[in-house]
Amino acid sequence: MRTLLTFMKVRSAPHHESYSTFTTLNTALRRVAHRSLVVGALLLAGLAQAQSEADTLQPLAPQETTGQAVAPLAATTDLWERIRRGYAMPDLESNLVRDRELWYTARPDYIFRMTERSRKYLFHIVEELELRNMPTELALLPFVESAFNPQAVSSAKAAGMWQFMPATGKSFELKQNAFRDDRRDVLASTRAALDYLQKLYGMFGDWHLALAAYNWGEGSVGRAIAKNERLMLGTGYTDLPMPMETKFYVPKLQAIKNIVARPQSFGSDLPRIDNHPYFQTVNIRRDIDVALAAKLAEVQLDDFKALNPSLNKPVILAAGTPHILLPWDSADVFQQNLDRFAGARLASWTVWLAPGTLRVADAAKKVGMSEAQLRELNNIPKGMLIKPGSALLVPRTANAPLDVTETVADRGQVSFAPEIVRVRKTLRARKGDSVASIASRYATSPANVAQWNKVAANATFKAGQSVVIYVSSNGAGAKSEARPKPSARAIQKPKPRQLATKAKA
Repeated sequence: MRTLLTFMKVRSAPHHESYSTFTTLNTALRRVAHRSLVVGALLLAGLAQAQSEADTLQPLAPQETTGQAVAPLAATTDLWERIRRGYAMPDLESNLVRDRELWYTARPDYIFRMTERSRKYLFHIVEELELRNMPTELALLPFVESAFNPQAVSSAKAAGMWQFMPATGKSFELKQNAFRDDRRDVLASTRAALDYLQKLYGMFGDWHLALAAYNWGEGSVGRAIAKNERLMLGTGYTDLPMPMETKFYVPKLQAIKNIVARPQSFGSDLPRIDNHPYFQTVNIRRDIDVALAAKLAEVQLDDFKALNPSLNKPVILAAGTPHILLPWDSADVFQQNLDRFAGARLASWTVWLAPGTLRVADAAKKVGMSEAQLRELNNIPKGMLIKPGSALLVPRTANAPLDVTETVADRGQVSFAPEIVRVRKTLRARKGDSVASIASRYATSPANVAQWNKVAANATFKAGQSVVIYVSSNGAGAKSEARPKPSARAIQKPKPRQLATKAKA
């Protein structure tokens, strides 16, 4: 009860005074809960036996009791120290580690920028690692993957601070639709990354190999191990042949681990990060503009986006994104300001489903936007048509009083098809030409040829008669009249050496 009362007082204490006590109590409560479970299990196990022996038990003689010392529950206020205490991976000693140590320490500005970005996310990652009993140096992995930038995108299309590829992200239930990309989401991507790392450790039983597989792929590491086993070679991380990026992957993490462990030895000055939560989760029940949400929370827009990097659009669709992250002190402020908007519309955007295949200009007219604005807002590339069912973000009018449905918000996608621009061409009919023969020659339908020339679909043309056709501007689809097909004798397969040369080029 005393612990509970103390906790209640902490919740009402000023923000800057409560965090260290909050962390201490959090740790203490976890330990008390664990001990309570153990005691409870023992009591339940002996309950039946105690009941059956109750009649035969004899009173115990008075015994002298002594107190038992309890280890003090001292929680550090420094998050870096908490990470150091949780180091559990074997150290990697190699020249590559020393090379990366020199590289990082020669760039103090780079280390400072990375660590400043990390302060928003690092406490949450450490908490999740400890709950899973995983090594806390894994909290440093986003330094290697993305420099702790949740908006980072690699040349291979990996995204987020944990750098998930699209397919891998889907395998770990990271939603990717027109309105959000959970590969960038702080909570979802961290959950998925730790799930994946646990899976890889279970496969290989070695954290260095698990990390190599995270970078290179589990199949690649498995094949490299199998090959070395056949050759009776070592199967550890440093024994396997692997790409240069993967060779440097664990040494990079080890170098950062060493710098965090002994910053003074490397002449590094790590900015202080307090051992307390940076953000809180706040539920969202109505669609709301991103800019308005930041304003109600009294948070800078860039800071809001840094905590909610999965949002692809200027609006939060509550049915697909039921919560947002806000700085610890801003959650109550947001709720108070939001209550003042009761009954008011919070979102100036909604979703419109394309009823059919549309040119971008035609779709823009239907929704009252300029073509340029529709393209920019929905990332529509040039030379593309909008396919039916595409979920496009458009201005919300009085005709759209309801929020976007869960089906659309959760699964909405935008699909495109190449836009083929056709040009008018007039030709002279050959002897025996018909609507069908010309349609076949120019890879179109007889109905099109009949419509273009205002004749029946089974009509024939006189020799020399003018016939109108429409072909694509690049000539695609039209069968060449000027170039006769090569004869069978002229078609020769290149020799194997020629194929190999072309492939190599």
